[in-house]
Amino acid sequence: MRDFDGKVALVTGGATGIGRAAALALARRGATVVIAGRRRAVGETAVAAVEAAGGTARFIATDVTRPDEIAVLHRTIVADHGRLDIAFNNAGYQEPRAPLAEQDDGLYDRVFDTNVRSVFLCLQHQIRHMAERGGGAIVVNTSVSGLRNPNPGLALYSASKAAVISLMRSAAMEYAAHGVRINAVAPGRVVTDMMLASKIMDMEAVAAGLPLRRMGQPEEVAEAVAWLASDAASFVVGHVLCTDGGFMAL
Repeated sequence: MRDFDGKVALVTGGATGIGRAAALALARRGATVVIAGRRRAVGETAVAAVEAAGGTARFIATDVTRPDEIAVLHRTIVADHGRLDIAFNNAGYQEPRAPLAEQDDGLYDRVFDTNVRSVFLCLQHQIRHMAERGGGAIVVNTSVSGLRNPNPGLALYSASKAAVISLMRSAAMEYAAHGVRINAVAPGRVVTDMMLASKIMDMEAVAAGLPLRRMGQPEEVAEAVAWLASDAASFVVGHVLCTDGGFMAL
């Protein structure tokens, strides 16, 4: 399927995990993919993986907690490629697991700057450009934790993801008439570096608690992202697609 031929897609946090899988999925469908992230070496490795699979990609070093770098990222994409058709706002941060009373305001800033403020700023740039061009598709990476908190000790992460869901829905309602479709994916137990860093010790027990009886893979979330960004989802607006192995159905 090459339904993204001629289109330009941005994936923030696209060097690893779900972001990398999404970059590969979008490139396979024909998009030229811009991968944004903080670590150049890892980002260039992701670009090489896309190219090895027959796709086209580039890396732009970006710290999404810095508004100036977000502005440069979007300005560079438009200047170099002339368009931005698809954006997957995927970059995120999860705090070390600890009770709420033991968290500090510096950590609060890091979680919300990465997970919420960056999405707010990225949406502004993306919406302005897409609305001027007559449309586009934006997908935001949230979490089932933003809908129902299954993770004691991760209050800041869960609250930030709930905020992103609300932000996405508001933007979706405001700009649907301008041809800009905005939706979200909400992954559940997906095997990524972030999930492994959360110190879930018994993977088999976690998997056994899901209806599918297994953990998810980044590629499964990536396919949901690609679908939401495609014309096959042309009537889907403001939706949170749970890629969670049935967790939210429990």
